[in-house]
Amino acid sequence: MCGIVGAVAQRDVAEILVEGLKRLEYRGYDSAGVAVLHEGELKRTRRVGKVQELKAALDNDPLAGGTGIAHTRWATHGEPSERNAHPHQSEGNIAVVHNGIIENHNKLRDMLKSEGYEFTSDTDTEVICHLVNHELKTHESLLQAVQASVKQLEGAYGTVVIDRRDASRMVVARSGSPLVIGFGLGENFVASDQLALLPVTRSFAFLEEGDVAEVTRREVMIFDVNGEPVEREIKESEVTHDAGDKGEYRHYMLKEIYEQPRAIAHTLEGRIAAGQVLDSAFGENATEFLKDIKHVQIIACGTSYHAGMAARYWLEDWAGVSCNVEIASEFRYRKSHLFPNSLLITISQSGETADTLAALRLAKEMGYKASLTICNAPGSSLVRESDMAYMMKAGAEIGVASTKAFTVQLAGLLMLTAAIGRHNGMSETMQTQITQSLLSMPAKVEQALGLDDAIAALAEDFADKHHALFLGRGDQYPIAMEGALKLKEISYIHAEAYASGELKHGPLALIDADMPVIVVAPNNELLEKLKSNVEEVRARGGLMYVFADVDAEFESDDTMKVIPVPHCDEFMAPLIYTIPLQLLSYHVALIKGTDVDQPRNLAKSVTVE
Repeated sequence: MCGIVGAVAQRDVAEILVEGLKRLEYRGYDSAGVAVLHEGELKRTRRVGKVQELKAALDNDPLAGGTGIAHTRWATHGEPSERNAHPHQSEGNIAVVHNGIIENHNKLRDMLKSEGYEFTSDTDTEVICHLVNHELKTHESLLQAVQASVKQLEGAYGTVVIDRRDASRMVVARSGSPLVIGFGLGENFVASDQLALLPVTRSFAFLEEGDVAEVTRREVMIFDVNGEPVEREIKESEVTHDAGDKGEYRHYMLKEIYEQPRAIAHTLEGRIAAGQVLDSAFGENATEFLKDIKHVQIIACGTSYHAGMAARYWLEDWAGVSCNVEIASEFRYRKSHLFPNSLLITISQSGETADTLAALRLAKEMGYKASLTICNAPGSSLVRESDMAYMMKAGAEIGVASTKAFTVQLAGLLMLTAAIGRHNGMSETMQTQITQSLLSMPAKVEQALGLDDAIAALAEDFADKHHALFLGRGDQYPIAMEGALKLKEISYIHAEAYASGELKHGPLALIDADMPVIVVAPNNELLEKLKSNVEEVRARGGLMYVFADVDAEFESDDTMKVIPVPHCDEFMAPLIYTIPLQLLSYHVALIKGTDVDQPRNLAKSVTVE
C-alpha cells in the first residue's frame, strides 16, 4: 500500500526514483509523483494512474537534480486525482511524501490555516509539509523541524521531507509505516521496501519505531524516539526480484501459481531431518519457546487469516493444543483472555500489515509465553519484533491476489503443527506421516497444475455470472473461503463461502440456476456428509462445480460438472485443493477482462488500519 522512494546523489535521480516506483507497483496505487531539487528550485510532476503515465510525462519534460522523492498513492483521504497525488509541497519550499494516516489532521489543518497556510488537496499528508515549513521558522535545521513536527502527529507515518533551500539532505521519519535506508557509494537512498532500491544498492538498514534520520550523500544519522543518536544494523540483502520479468506468463499471478512447487520445496529445504521437523525452522531458541505450549492464538488478515483457520483444525486434531484464530483488526480492539502457556502466531506475507503488527504489540504486553511470525519478508517489522520467525522463502510475490504465499503459509503451519505436536505427545508415526506428506507436496502440486486447461474451459461458464457460492467441510472450509476471496478480488464477482453444513441455515435461499456453487471434495471422513449437502443444492436447481478426489465417486451430469483432482492424503489436501480454485479465479478474471495483477481498490501490503 503506497510506495516511497528517495535519493541524495551527485547524479540525476529522477529515473532511479521512477524505476523504484515501478518495482513497488505490486503494492497497489492510484496515482504517482516525483519531486526533485535542482539549482535552488523544487520541481514536481504528478499523474493519476500507472507509473507509466508519470514516466511518459518525465520523458517529455525531464527533471534534473540529485536530490528527490517519489511516491505511489493508494487513496485514503481524498479521491484519486492529481491534486491529491504526492509529493505535496508548502510554499514552494518543502516537499513531502507519506505512507500511513494522520489521525489528527483536521485539528492540525485548522491550526495551520489560522497561521495563513493554504491547502490545495484533500489529503491528511499535506498537513505534514505545512507543519514542517512552519516549524522551520523557529528551528535551525530541517532535521530539528521534522523532529518537532512528528511529535505533533497522531497516527501512522513513514515520511520523507526535502527542502528547496538545502538540496544536500533529506529527512525521514517512521512510526507504524516501514522505511528502509539504502547505502551507496557517495549516494544514499530511502524507500518503503528494499525491492525498490535493488538496482542501486544491496546494503540496507531498517528504521525502528519513532526513528528520525538525516540522509546526505556521504552520511546517515539516525535518532531514536527520544532524539538520541543510535545505530541500526546494516545488512546485505539477498532478495532477488525483476519487476519486468513475467517470463513466459501473461500475468504475475499465473507465474506465481506455477512457481508453487518450487516455492514449497524451497520453504522445506533444510528444515526436515530424520523424519522430523526441526525446531530450528522457527528460530534459534525455538525449542525452549515451543516446549509446554498448550494454547495457540493466531492473528492475521485476509488470505493469511484463512491459512490460520486451516491450521486451527490441525493444531487441535493432531498437535493436541487448543487454538483460536482471529482477524487482527478485531483482536486489537477487544478485551481477550490469555490462556496459560500460550503461543502467539502472526501471519503476514509482507511483515508490515498494520493491524497484525499492532495486534502483536498488544499481545506482547499481555504476557504471551512467546510470539512467532510466519512471514516472507526478512527484516520486516513483524520479524524484528517477534521472538521467533518462520521465514517462508517463497520469493517475491508481485500479484496483489496472494497465491504462492498462501500455500507456503499452509506448509509452514503444517510444519509447526508437527513441531508443537512432538513436544505434546504426538506419535512418531504421525510425525513421519506429516513429514512424508510435506516432502511429497511439490510433486502433488505439480500434478494439480495439470488441471489448468480443463479449468480454463470451465471458466467460460462464469462469463455472465455475478454471484458464486463456495462450499467446504472441515479444514476445506477455510479453503472455500480463500477460493471465494480470490474470485471476488480479481474478477469482481460477489462470492461467499460456507461450511456446507450451514446450507440449511440460510444459504439455500440463494440457490438457483444463476448461482454457481463450487465445492471442494477430498476423499476423507466428511465425504458422505458433503455428498448430502451436494444433493441439497441439486434438489433446488443449483448448478455445481465439484473439485473432487478421483476416488470420491462423483459423476458429471446436467446439474454438476466434476473436475477430478489427484488423490492426496489428509495432511496436504487443503493445500492441493487450493490450486484449482486459484486457477479458476485467474481464468474467470481473464474472461471478465479485469486487471489481474492489480485489481481495483486493493493493495498488496496493507500498511494502514
